[in-house]
Amino acid sequence: MNFKVPRGTQDILPAESWKWQRVEAIIREVCDMYRYKEIRTPIFEQTELFQRTVGDTTDIVTKEMYTFKDRGDRSMTLRPEGTAPVVRSYVENKMFGYPDQPVKLYYQGPMFRYERQQAGRYRQFVQFGVEAIGSADPAIDAEVISLAMEMYKRVGLKDVKLVLNSLGDKESRTAHREALVAHFTPKIDELCSDCQSRLAKNPLRILDCKVDREHPLMATAPSLTDYLNEESATYFEQVKRYLGAIGIEYELDPNLVRGLDYYNHTAFEIMSTADGFGAITTLCGGGRYNGVAEEIGGPPSPGVGYAMSIERLLLAMEAEGKSFTEDAQLDVYVVTLEKAAHEKGFALLQQLRNAGIRADMDYLDRKMKGQMKSADRFNAKAVIVIGEDEVNNGVVQVKNMADGTQEKITDATVIDTLLEKLR
Repeated sequence: MNFKVPRGTQDILPAESWKWQRVEAIIREVCDMYRYKEIRTPIFEQTELFQRTVGDTTDIVTKEMYTFKDRGDRSMTLRPEGTAPVVRSYVENKMFGYPDQPVKLYYQGPMFRYERQQAGRYRQFVQFGVEAIGSADPAIDAEVISLAMEMYKRVGLKDVKLVLNSLGDKESRTAHREALVAHFTPKIDELCSDCQSRLAKNPLRILDCKVDREHPLMATAPSLTDYLNEESATYFEQVKRYLGAIGIEYELDPNLVRGLDYYNHTAFEIMSTADGFGAITTLCGGGRYNGVAEEIGGPPSPGVGYAMSIERLLLAMEAEGKSFTEDAQLDVYVVTLEKAAHEKGFALLQQLRNAGIRADMDYLDRKMKGQMKSADRFNAKAVIVIGEDEVNNGVVQVKNMADGTQEKITDATVIDTLLEKLR
């Protein structure tokens, strides 16, 4: 039987994994600069956690979650997103009692959604996200957005734009909900079955429909920003002023609602404008989610955050022709010519590594020509050659691969000599 990688997943091979490592290093650098600390949560959680927070009318909950019963007959779900687990941990571990608020956290790891595979979208994907929990200051909204923009700047992306909207507070959304119901009801039969069921449960979700997004009713739907009360409108204006103060440009989109029910007030997406990136341009999205902590039994703890797909970040870099430089050059390759030399070379190899020198050798008993070809493929800076004479005389031959020069060095001084040459 031939086994293959499951549909909607991928193997990240060494030729690509170093790029992921570079992105992850940038993530750590930027988060450290903004004072966001890493949190690691389980890959699976109680199903109800996502039902209560993400929303039981969202596509994620109704169609995309990987849910299973464990041996205790408890319903568990592979995490489809990162915010709910982080807030659960915030509440469970009483982080709301920390003296410094908001608590600034970041996470990265695999998420799981059963959706149709597309370019840059997988059923298992790697997500990076930040959460700032414990402050209702609109400046934190702007900080979270600036962190996202800084991340894309650090990897060299230029063709990106920030799209912004306000979903308002509960009062504003109730007024908007009534207007949406009145707008869609007369022609609801023209929309898909999901939209028809959402009309009664959560009409705002209709605006996020992937099937009917081009329907004329969508373009003429009441704008949420027209129903913002004074408090919500003031909050949104403050967020925009903070963004302006730090020079971040944005576009307003009154139909931007995001795909999760927990969002309120600020909602945003960062999109790629690069030619050839694809029909789905969103790179990351997020917003404010006041009320989530209370929904799962915690005290009032306003939060704001965002999440980005590492796969789509790398895809955007490719679309813009951006790339990292791989530092794959080997310092030293050890070539051995017979069994005793192989034993000596193996011991020397460990000494080189202990000294911080990147080194390797042959394990296939190849002739000298084959070993030298390997040294070339690894782009080795130097080659150590050990044969019978070298074993008997306590020396090694060191060849500089850049200029072809070769010299004999004693076993006792080879490490120090190489360190000096490599330096």
